[in-house]
Amino acid sequence: MDWKLLLSTFTAIFVAELGDKTQLATLSFAAGGKSRWVVFLGAALALVSTSAIATLGGEMVARLVPPIWIRRGAGLIFVAMGLLFLVGKGE
Repeated sequence: MDWKLLLSTFTAIFVAELGDKTQLATLSFAAGGKSRWVVFLGAALALVSTSAIATLGGEMVARLVPPIWIRRGAGLIFVAMGLLFLVGKGE
């Protein structure tokens, strides 16, 4: 097993998910629901499902596009989004 890849993936996803709308929705369901374990199971299944779709999609894209271009494209998208947020009107 590639422990470095596992740890970097876990860390990136964990940090990215902190305080996002998914976590806030889960918090809301848990606060208003009768069974927090059912909320946990539903949220966990949803996150596993979306991760499976992303992993399969990434594998298919990697067959067509070299990984260096995928990283460069992702980097450009993040930079563009950051610039849009910086120069946006904040509305």
